[in-house]
Amino acid sequence: MALMPVSEALSAVLAGAEPLAEELVGLDEAFHRVLAHDLAALRTQPPEAMSAMDGYALRAADAATAKARLKVIGEVAAGRPFDRIVGPGEAARIFTGGVVPDGADAVVIQEDTIAADGHVVITEPAIKGRHIRPAGVDFHQGMVLLKAGRRLSDRDLSLAASMNHPALPVRRRPKVALLATGDELVMPGATPGPGQIVYSNGYALRALMRSEGAEPIDLGIAADTLDATVAGIRRAREAEADILVTTGGASVGDHDLVKQALEAEGVEMAFWKIAMRPGKPMMHGRLGGMRVIGLPGNPVSSYVCAILFLVPLIRGLLGREAQLPRETALLGRELGANDSREDYLRAQLDKRADGTLIATPVTQQDSSLLGNLALSQALIIRPAFAPKAVAGSSCEILRLPL
Repeated sequence: MALMPVSEALSAVLAGAEPLAEELVGLDEAFHRVLAHDLAALRTQPPEAMSAMDGYALRAADAATAKARLKVIGEVAAGRPFDRIVGPGEAARIFTGGVVPDGADAVVIQEDTIAADGHVVITEPAIKGRHIRPAGVDFHQGMVLLKAGRRLSDRDLSLAASMNHPALPVRRRPKVALLATGDELVMPGATPGPGQIVYSNGYALRALMRSEGAEPIDLGIAADTLDATVAGIRRAREAEADILVTTGGASVGDHDLVKQALEAEGVEMAFWKIAMRPGKPMMHGRLGGMRVIGLPGNPVSSYVCAILFLVPLIRGLLGREAQLPRETALLGRELGANDSREDYLRAQLDKRADGTLIATPVTQQDSSLLGNLALSQALIIRPAFAPKAVAGSSCEILRLPL
């Protein structure tokens, strides 16, 4: 079977990826959840004109010059509106957040006043509208302030609360089951035996799932037997996973049983080889409503494929923009001509004084080298058959998560 281009593979993964159902959650549970539909303000903020400072509310015409002397007729505190009209020659003591009384059209801050004997002397001329927050200066009832598909930040939650929403409609978190395969894997902290390695892929992948708003389900490590692999797939279905991610066993060796197990369980395979480096032995298929992504076992290949395919799929199921943003940078060193596979080179980023971004590929690009992956901040994307590129030439990059 011919290797599938990356763009076609991504299209296959995202095909039919409709946003999941919505659910209502309280504000404290909505952080980093994805808004299911547009959110309009239920009130006007502020609902009335309010003072932005402590001082005196008055008619600007009465204090157009310094030394104006006005009668103080009362006090206005936040949450306690004044029930009198400020008339000519009058002023009301007002505090920040207090509703500006009828008749007043300016606030003079207390530092520009001298109060005595029931009167106040204005030492700086008043300016109409100064230190007053007009009604609706922030937003008006009915205004759409938060759009569907937005991943809610801490600031968004504050805004939603001010809009008078105690709970928000968000997309259900995708359930992503992770099944590792391989007799050679042992858990961190164990002493590996001959030919064994410490299992590392799952920790990066589950963290990536959480950071993207998914709910990871750890299915553990399946032994290199068809029965064990099939059992893991069945556990994913029992958990009602939206996505099953497997790691390892995706190649063509006698002990690479994932494809065989998936097909035995009825998974309709869309592809199982991609024209990319690292990550050629990647698979994708579907089993009913569950999507399956079979990642390579090499840790760098596994991670890069997760960035390119799993992250967009999770975003698509959440109603977010699935395509990952790409940027332009300058190469930090020369690169040779590329072959028939699209390359994703781990690279470090630097920025010149003028803001120009420099992407320098790490020297060793082997797909097992986690040290170089951890040091990298981006992937340099090189198309298939790209010609030799000199240092300083333009390149396309994809930033890695921080």
